[in-house]
Parts: sequence; C-alpha cells; structure tokens
Amino acid sequence: MKFGVVIFPGSNCDHDTIYTLRNILEQEVVALWHKEADLKGVNAIILPGGFSYGDYLRSGAIARYSPIMNEIVSFAKRGGFVFGICNGFQVLCETGLLPGALLHNNNQKFICQNVHIIPDNNDTIITKDLDKQQPIKIPIAHGEGRYYAPKEILQDMRMKDQILFRYCNKYGEITLDANPNGSMENIAGVCNEEKNVYGMMPHPERAADEMLGNTEGKAIFDSILNNLLPR
Repeated sequence: MKFGVVIFPGSNCDHDTIYTLRNILEQEVVALWHKEADLKGVNAIILPGGFSYGDYLRSGAIARYSPIMNEIVSFAKRGGFVFGICNGFQVLCETGLLPGALLHNNNQKFICQNVHIIPDNNDTIITKDLDKQQPIKIPIAHGEGRYYAPKEILQDMRMKDQILFRYCNKYGEITLDANPNGSMENIAGVCNEEKNVYGMMPHPERAADEMLGNTEGKAIFDSILNNLLPR
C-alpha cells in the first residue's frame, strides 16, 4: 500500500504519521507538499494534525484552498481513501468532504491529554476490526475539537453508521464526564456516507509505538491495512 501524507505550513504531526506508516507498519509513504498538484500514484491519503497556516483564520479554513486539496477532493469523489487526523479532520470538514464542523472546545482552552474512545460501529474500514466493547486509550491535542452538526444531519449520520468513535470512560461508558471538549453526543470521529473519507480528533499515530508506552492506536491503522483494497 502506498500512502500519501499531506504537509501544510504548520503541520506538526506529519512526521509522526510518516514514521508510524513507514517504520511501524512497513508501508510505502510519500510526502505531499500542499502546493503540489500531483498525488504521486498513492492508494490512500492522510491529512495529519497540526496548525495548518497557523490556524489564523479558522482551523482548516485556509488549507482548504491549497492546490493539493483540489486533487484530494477529486480523489475522494472517485472513491479514494482519505483520512484526516485532528487538523486534517478540520480541513476535511472545511472542504465539505465530511459533514459537520469543529468548534472551539467548550472550556475555550487547548486540551492535551489521554482520553478513551470506543467504536460506534464495525461498518467502516477504520472500525471493522475493532472491538465495540473495548475502549481505546489515545491522546488528543486540540483547541477546536468540539464536533457539531445540525440535528437532522446528525440523525441521518446515525442511521447510516457515519459515526466512527465516541468519547467514553475507561470502562467504555459514554458519559458527559468523558467528553473532553463538548462534542455533540460525545462524537470523536465521523465518515462520509460513502465510507471512504474519515476524520477523527484523537491521534492514533501517537499511540502506535511501544517506545511511547501505548500501542492501542495501532489497531486503527491495522484495521485500515486489513480492509482497504489497493486502487
């Protein structure tokens, strides 16, 4: 599998993602600079976390107009696999490839901590091999991670299994106290209706290496590799 990792000015999890894909999962990886218009024959694209363009406007709002995004939108509309992590999730919402928006955390502060999330379904490439009863401990690091979507859209998303993960406690219980940022219905990740574009706020690439003392996020990448068919 050949992955492309997009790099914007201000990306700071790009090399974490490249390291995880190349060194831990032994996949071919190429960096895709934001000004390029060539996807270099990749089978899958990941938009990493960070602060694209410094988040000076709204997170992801400027990155949405980078030349590379025109190619990514076309790639996604052809059925290509696209995965946005944290800032990448924000960018995908700004492009309209994912429903909803990421708003300022309800405490108006940047949050960096470990949380627990649990798969909402097993009907996607990312969640198919995960245990719906087993919470995953994984880090978050964001200031605008509060997921919002209009109620009618959210209802449609529930019916179509477009909710990937919800924040929970260590026992897998979806509670108000386990919600770190005020996201609607504890939502931590979503996908599009066609289930080829994905986004999540927590960072699986920061929980995939034994040297970090946590490899629970690796299960998400393993599920991708096991279920994503090369294009």
